[in-house]
Amino acid sequence: AGSDGRARLRLRTCGGAVLFVNGIEAGWMAAYGRNLEASQDFEVDLVAGANEISIWFDDLAERDARYFFQLDYLSGPTAEQVLPTTVKGDVAAAMEAALDAMHFERPFYSGGEVALVTDVPLPVAVDVAIVIEGDFMSIEAPVIFRRRIEAGARRITIAATEDLPADFRHFAVSLSSSGFVAQRVFGVEICHAARQGRAPAILADRIGEALEQVSNFAEADTVRGLARLATGRGGAETDTIIAAALPAIEDCHDCADFILVPLLWCRRAYGDSIAVDLRHRIDEAILNYRYWMDEPGNDVQWYFSENHALLFHTAAYLGGHLLPDARFVRSGRTGAEQSTVGLARVRAWLDHFEEWEMAEFNSAPYFPIDLKGLTILYALGPDADVRRRAGAAINRLLEIVARSAQQGMLTGAQGRSYEHTLRAARSLELSGIARMLWGKGFYGMRFHALPQLALCLRDHGLHVPQELTGIACMEGDDAQEWCFAQGQNRIAKLYHYKTRDFAMGSAAAYRWNEWGYQETVLHLRLGGNPDAQIWINHPGETIHSGYGRPSYWGGSGSLPRVHQYRDLAVVLFSCAAEQPDFTHAWFPQSAFDEAWVKKNIASARGGDGFAMLKADSAFELIGRGPTAGNELRVPGHQAAWIIRLGRRRQYGSLEQFEAQFSQLALGHGKNDVLHVNDPEYGDVLFHPDGRIEAEDRVIDPADWQVTGEATFFIADAIATR
Repeated sequence: AGSDGRARLRLRTCGGAVLFVNGIEAGWMAAYGRNLEASQDFEVDLVAGANEISIWFDDLAERDARYFFQLDYLSGPTAEQVLPTTVKGDVAAAMEAALDAMHFERPFYSGGEVALVTDVPLPVAVDVAIVIEGDFMSIEAPVIFRRRIEAGARRITIAATEDLPADFRHFAVSLSSSGFVAQRVFGVEICHAARQGRAPAILADRIGEALEQVSNFAEADTVRGLARLATGRGGAETDTIIAAALPAIEDCHDCADFILVPLLWCRRAYGDSIAVDLRHRIDEAILNYRYWMDEPGNDVQWYFSENHALLFHTAAYLGGHLLPDARFVRSGRTGAEQSTVGLARVRAWLDHFEEWEMAEFNSAPYFPIDLKGLTILYALGPDADVRRRAGAAINRLLEIVARSAQQGMLTGAQGRSYEHTLRAARSLELSGIARMLWGKGFYGMRFHALPQLALCLRDHGLHVPQELTGIACMEGDDAQEWCFAQGQNRIAKLYHYKTRDFAMGSAAAYRWNEWGYQETVLHLRLGGNPDAQIWINHPGETIHSGYGRPSYWGGSGSLPRVHQYRDLAVVLFSCAAEQPDFTHAWFPQSAFDEAWVKKNIASARGGDGFAMLKADSAFELIGRGPTAGNELRVPGHQAAWIIRLGRRRQYGSLEQFEAQFSQLALGHGKNDVLHVNDPEYGDVLFHPDGRIEAEDRVIDPADWQVTGEATFFIADAIATR
């Protein structure tokens, strides 16, 4: 502090905290609001010179807890923050500045050398440790690289793409010198596309390719174990993979149900290919597992979401049927009794699904997990009605994916999203499923349902309608408008519009101006390159590659008002004052065939698809740090965006397209009705209840049903299917 005086500090946390100043307790708070942030102001006395401020804080050790504190200096003597270091302050600051400016040379890697660059040269020689990990579900051991970088260096070479594990990966980069360490996490997708090449032309060959891919290159879990058993690879190596997965089931870890379901398939269908002692251990794990919250136990399993509920009930149903006379330890039931209880709950889950489908609507990470449960029910369910209903549910989920896909890749609003599922365009499991079913996509390393779906097709008679291929990978000049609802009481109304050259999807009249969670409410793709994608959100936190819900890219801190009519959309943000003061778009310039930013207009071309973004203030194209070249920002808590898509066949060039639509403006009429005069559609009216009027049509989200309706625009005619 510059002088003695009283300062006012504001402490924020969700749990409890105690504030100390110069070793004396200054106050405490203990809201414990389960992820609801509380704040409290404290007046403290500072002395001229150094003052030590320390905070003790804690929270309940629950899944997904927001565990943080924030301390704001509101008023008081002139002050600056300092931290003790083992190097000179200017050296420490320069090391941190180098990390602040650092970014990958490319926003994704499907080949070539992976490297990080910075425009701030390192002031001294440093030791570099790079720890490469998957997301929070990954079971792979971290890959570690160590480098010695000389003073003045601006580039850190890591490895060739093919020498790194696939999927979206976090790279924790530590720079150290004389005992001082500065660290930052960077995220990027790694895809082994060159090794995989083009998908085989015939479905049977693609099914075989999928099983081979999982058998040889997936993470070492029970999903890979199943693929290996199903391709005749039983033996010591496969037994080792399965045995390594058992402790998570035996100890009822979070997401153990994800591991147990494919293990039950292994045990039921390929038990004779598993070593006898391991088979006995599997049976013990099945009998000792906790299958639902009404059974005794103290663990951190998550019983409260639809995908977990399906897997718990499926495991109880099939596990009990596998061991009908044995005693299940937690429930005290015989296997036959356990199976009966599981069957009733599976049927109830299917009842709910058939009425409302996915609460975690249209979500790329959760389609495979629901398919994990449904495919084993279809293949191995003892009851014919369950098998029939599971098969119908599988095809329904695949239809939703197909109608929401751009050249096979899911594109649209999602109820649950993460940075690692949004940015992993090629290595996400849905990409692998699209490759197997429709010939478009690539494989990563993490799988939930792909081999089970492959086995349903190969061994159990599942038929996926052929017409879904043409819907998932549109050709010709048609356009599809797809309106549907998801979740209990149709909580999410979803709109999607696509051609062969672009796709855009959004959530209509969805919780406008409320605090968000993991919802991505507008998402689009251009052309056939899955990386040529854009989404717009309000960051829930300013930490890059964090796990906040919402995070920097996954979800929105404040949900915007969104309207979409065909290839025109408007997005209005009115963000809470205590949240980050900007909105932004993922805009990966290098993924597009053409792209530029001019003041408040950004335009891009991917293949024959065009996109123009326009904001009510000038864009800032981020040029340094983790998102350099990939992030467009609009400053402030209030922002309006207009999005317009188009096609080369209609507008010729990107310059002509931009010239046609650059004058688009958002008007505010009476009764909170918004309007845009579009050169193609004329006046488009956006009502505060979500209705849209355009081209002598009225589109009302209140009318949309779970079954959905697809309208095809064919040479200026409209056909409804």
